[in-house]
Amino acid sequence: MKTVQNRAAQGDVFFRKVKTIPDGFAKQKRRGPIVVAHSETGHNHEIEALGCFHFTKPTEAMVSYLQLADGCGGGIDVVHKRTFDTHETLRLLGKPGDVFEVRRQREWTPEGWRRVED
Repeated sequence: MKTVQNRAAQGDVFFRKVKTIPDGFAKQKRRGPIVVAHSETGHNHEIEALGCFHFTKPTEAMVSYLQLADGCGGGIDVVHKRTFDTHETLRLLGKPGDVFEVRRQREWTPEGWRRVED
């Protein structure tokens, strides 16, 4: 497991600690694990622990935010749900109230920008 204090990538997903959640992002109702990034092949990047909130905005498909909550135990784990060729689990370290931006990475192709697929 890799511990993260400020920024790190897990495959096609980049996490970085920021000061606040921008206006317009809404806290999502929790129904099971938080899926911070859906994968084209079903190997999602997920948070199972209850110690955080997920904020999204309909017009921002490539960016969301995680806010650590009471019960985070000093960090939350982001797990890559694939049985083979998996990315190492990331533990996002922080205290309640800390915020991490979650950004899907992009790449340039001759056809233009596209979301990175791993």
